[in-house]
Amino acid sequence: MNVNSIESYNKNINKILITEEEIKTAIAAAGKAINDIYDGRPILLVSILKGAYVFMADLCRAVTVPCEIGFMCAKSYYSGTVSSGAVKITMDLEQDITKYHVVIVEDIIDTGRTLNDVVKLLKARNPLSLKVITLLDKPSRRVVDFKADMALFTIPDYFVIGYGLDCGEYYRNLPYIAEYKEQE
Repeated sequence: MNVNSIESYNKNINKILITEEEIKTAIAAAGKAINDIYDGRPILLVSILKGAYVFMADLCRAVTVPCEIGFMCAKSYYSGTVSSGAVKITMDLEQDITKYHVVIVEDIIDTGRTLNDVVKLLKARNPLSLKVITLLDKPSRRVVDFKADMALFTIPDYFVIGYGLDCGEYYRNLPYIAEYKEQE
């Protein structure tokens, strides 16, 4: 991706799909749902880096049950707009999760490979319970049988940016979700 000016940067934002306000409203509802599910029991929110960090920050502020946070880095996209198909865990959790109700916080579920592998890895570590919440779900791209416990938005098969999601490390700072379109 060639970004040499603000004009070229903005030209790749094709259209806004989910506004900042829509995201805030959905996160408030998700926080309430998590509070109801865990009813005061402590949880461990696990963010899958890098894309989920913005979602995680806002979600943990919407949760009122006691919570700790942890981070993992798992990637299948490297610098382009197409998944490589190979999931690599590049940073693992530091916590022993056997005494935690774990909630994996993900930015987007596309093919499902990344989350499928992460869930298998964490389930083998015997948490008290394990759930997955994703900001975005793109079921039309699924290549493995995987479904989140909670998805805030279901989107069509667009490559999306903003609110933590990137293209070549750019666009994470956008306060909304937009369709990315490569300029010719």
